[in-house]
Amino acid sequence: MSCEASEASCDLPENGGRRGLLRQLAVAASIGGLAGLGVLTPLDAAAVALTRGQRDDLSIDQILQRLLDGNERFRMGRAAEYDYLAQKRATVTGQYPAAIILSCIDSRAPAEIVMDIPIGDSFNARIAGNLISTEVLGSMEFACAVAGAKVVMVMGHTSCGAIKGAIDKADLGHLTGLVDRIAPAVAETQFLGERTSSNQAFVDEVAKTHVRRTIATIREQSRVLSALENQGKIRVVGSMYHLSGGRVEMLS
Repeated sequence: MSCEASEASCDLPENGGRRGLLRQLAVAASIGGLAGLGVLTPLDAAAVALTRGQRDDLSIDQILQRLLDGNERFRMGRAAEYDYLAQKRATVTGQYPAAIILSCIDSRAPAEIVMDIPIGDSFNARIAGNLISTEVLGSMEFACAVAGAKVVMVMGHTSCGAIKGAIDKADLGHLTGLVDRIAPAVAETQFLGERTSSNQAFVDEVAKTHVRRTIATIREQSRVLSALENQGKIRVVGSMYHLSGGRVEMLS
């Protein structure tokens, strides 16, 4: 029988049949209860998708700490052992993400992996150079005002190709228009050394400037998100992912 024909049968444990499935369901129920009581360790709790109650009970600072804790697990090679099939089943009827993350399309910087985020815990928008747009702003407004997310994170990264393209004034089809929107960050970045795409330090400083400019744009262009932040219901933050070492650095 194929997975398409019967998803449920494909989710059955390889050994133990019906009894194995019952044991699995019992364990899942226990985990959910213990997580809600705060009995589980942070690592155990991270392996379970957030429920609505758990998400709503988290403060903004706690959500940010969960993301940073996940990044620390990733860096140390201690990522949570996720049961993605269980998370998939648990989120079929609803999702309760605590954050929305805008990051770059770079294949080396997937936010869900570098912050060890389970299915259902974050909305994720990816575009070259983590650029903001009307569509992304609308997605952020949905994530926060409708779905209840409390953190908006803009995550740049080191050695960003889009940033290098902006520095070099790349001329290639639609890419030209994309990097032109990053150009103001190049001009705004204060840097005493060589201001070229071959200078990694300069590239990374421009990336940080671009993240900060993106945060300012979000606040300026979205009355919905700005109002929620002024009311203390959400927080818009910036970060940088370091390809070397894997650290997510929060930006002031």
